[in-house]
Amino acid sequence: MSKKHNFGAGPCILPQEVFQEASQAVLDFNGLSILEVSHRSKDFVAVMEEAQNLVKKALNVPDGYSVIFLQGGASLGFLITAMNMARENKKAAYINTGQWASKAIEQAEMAGLEVEVIASSEEDGFTYIPKDFVVPEDVDYVHITSNNTIFGTQFKSFPKTGKPLVCDMSSDIFSREFNVADFDLIYAGAQKNLGPAGATLYIVKDEVLGKSSLGVLPTYLDLSVHQKKESMFNTPPVFSVYVSMLNLRHLINNGGVKAQEELNNKKAELLYNEIDNNPKFKASVNKEDRSNMNVVFFLADEAADKERFDQLWNDAGIVGLKGYRTLGGYRASMYNALPLESVQVLVDIMKKL
Repeated sequence: MSKKHNFGAGPCILPQEVFQEASQAVLDFNGLSILEVSHRSKDFVAVMEEAQNLVKKALNVPDGYSVIFLQGGASLGFLITAMNMARENKKAAYINTGQWASKAIEQAEMAGLEVEVIASSEEDGFTYIPKDFVVPEDVDYVHITSNNTIFGTQFKSFPKTGKPLVCDMSSDIFSREFNVADFDLIYAGAQKNLGPAGATLYIVKDEVLGKSSLGVLPTYLDLSVHQKKESMFNTPPVFSVYVSMLNLRHLINNGGVKAQEELNNKKAELLYNEIDNNPKFKASVNKEDRSNMNVVFFLADEAADKERFDQLWNDAGIVGLKGYRTLGGYRASMYNALPLESVQVLVDIMKKL
């Protein structure tokens, strides 16, 4: 297989060692394939328990929080979080930083909540992270999206809201250190930095469970049910959880989140420096809010250079570089497993243009 440099926005790139281990388990996982093993077997129960414990270890999750693996992606998480965090006022504050935050707002409204968008960068094409906002006293929680995969912005620090804080961390969890205790609920689709598509991670403060003001929730949407059943209320996404466990082992064995953050900073610095110093390219987002995970950039003269640039990166074995379909340009998604060498290949191509 020829070497490919995968800058795709998802499903994720994973370390080659993880692919190797996972492929072996497809053929033989204690006498069965991981694809056919019972989720109630002691072998897989051990996998689930280890995956949950590795999440806690990697992120220094404090006591009083539960780790849950579900299905449905963040798209279902938009609804689950709203329904589980609704309290007496049935009102929530959202910061709108892009398409996925907008979808979260829509789902909260569908859950019957009054949503107040307390800050938004929509009028400026989501090119920055809003920082000046007031949190109303009567909201049940504040919701943010930590990283904007489409437009390429990222919260570099998290707001102090004085209210329960909920965060969709689908595209940058495990990429940098942060304080879990600052949040009441974190959710993240696995398919960026954790594992294959199929699993969704929830890290939730135990004291917020089972207190929704919306009455009896649909069983699958009630996080307290899944916490009590230890992520085994129904058949979990067995393979995705297993590979996530392998990937978490790999992360911890290679210096953990701290070391990964240092590498991610190097990758981002290398690429952004080229964008800023090469007159053939331009960025659109505020420097202070640039994402380390999804670098969005454009050609200064698309008519003159697009055909040549596209040929160069395709010939170099680069894949997944096209920008989001409604935005255009280019997007280099640099998730944890993307090596620095791949970023250097891209930068070398940019220098040739």
